[in-house]
Amino acid sequence: MDRRTFLAGTGAVLLAAPLAAQAQQPAGRVYRLGILSPGGAPDRSIPTIPNLLPAALRASGYVEGRNLVVDRRFAEDNFDRLPGLARELVQLRPDVIVAVSGQAIQAAREATATTPIVMVISTDPVARGLVTSLSRPGGNVTGVMTVAENSLASKRLELLKEAVPKAARIAVLASGSLSSSSQLKEAQKAAMTLRVTLVPVEIRGTDYDRAFSTIVAERADAIFVLMGPTLVRDRHQIGERAVRHRLPAISGNPELVEVGGLMSYGGSTLDSSRRAAVYVDKILKGAKPSDMPVEQPSKFELLINLKTAKALGLTIPPSLLLRADQVIE
Repeated sequence: MDRRTFLAGTGAVLLAAPLAAQAQQPAGRVYRLGILSPGGAPDRSIPTIPNLLPAALRASGYVEGRNLVVDRRFAEDNFDRLPGLARELVQLRPDVIVAVSGQAIQAAREATATTPIVMVISTDPVARGLVTSLSRPGGNVTGVMTVAENSLASKRLELLKEAVPKAARIAVLASGSLSSSSQLKEAQKAAMTLRVTLVPVEIRGTDYDRAFSTIVAERADAIFVLMGPTLVRDRHQIGERAVRHRLPAISGNPELVEVGGLMSYGGSTLDSSRRAAVYVDKILKGAKPSDMPVEQPSKFELLINLKTAKALGLTIPPSLLLRADQVIE
């Protein structure tokens, strides 16, 4: 099943909210929801938070165009635009803002101390200073964590080794300093067990040609792409070069698989959308963000791109395909 078929199926489920649920909302009340994302406006066929969240809210009776207005703002991968876009949303006086990624959450938090913010974040919001604690966030911010990236680093390395058994040297691609990367430290533990050598490669600015030249010169057999906003933003540059140099790549970002990556393993976007919708619903019904614990992830998805595997001359083990949540053919 490819991702477009998957979205059609899941979208149908989300959109099948009973009319009884819609009747639960106060008659005549129209709610306003703001969505702030650092990325570009996504194709409607791709399962992203901005695409899935309004559909998920239908299950609680909020129907866009009827009793729900949705204001969307996308930074188009230019993080410097986020503060201005956040202020635009606040001026529209939304009942709730849903912010995707740490940078978007920070921008929304700086733009308002009163409008409730539901965050969808893959890093520790306490460490980033966005909330006081997971159990008692305080302030106007709460929401859901999609995944603690360091905890999945070893699993991603295991999956990559299973898909490419001959891989002995694996490049670890990161932006910024690798010396303090918890994801790298977790992967290094797994590398010892798997008997593979990790080759750390840091991106300097956006010089991906230099980075891939280093990866090729180091004779890497595959690429482990760490999670981070810059690498998510630059997924097209990474995916294109990975295919060009015939290097299977794994990440926690499912959109990398759309543009040439071999695999991704991480939190379920559909599940995160549903969980975020629950928080929005509770806030619209009067709950205070400061009293709502931040929810941690419980569901993960494995994506495999068979088109990329074929282009690289790889045969994915049937046992691995059976465990995949989505397969792009």
